[in-house]
Amino acid sequence: MLSLSPSRIWLYDLPTDMRRQFDGLAAIVNNQMKERANQGDWFVFVNRRRTQIKVLYYQQGGYCLWSKRLERGTFQKVPGELNKQMLNAAQLQCLIDGIYWQKGKQNRRHNALN
Repeated sequence: MLSLSPSRIWLYDLPTDMRRQFDGLAAIVNNQMKERANQGDWFVFVNRRRTQIKVLYYQQGGYCLWSKRLERGTFQKVPGELNKQMLNAAQLQCLIDGIYWQKGKQNRRHNALN
């Protein structure tokens, strides 16, 4: 059974080389974020251009890696002071879908009639 309810979701604020796979991303989690990659938390990484995102998590004896690449646009920049910050499931979904959830930030909506 696939369980998609992480205990915590961490966003790594520094740009990540998207050529990294399971072991390279787990090393970032363990060494730079000072978290344990194999405890069930989800770890979100974004590249420098903010066009790719990867989510790493550990489930039932192995790592899982989810990836998305945008053809147009960029993923939003989430302001933070440290190299990691905690997100909730709704914020992760907003990040993936390109929705801004921070106060004072509004997306310009295009009118279909124009």
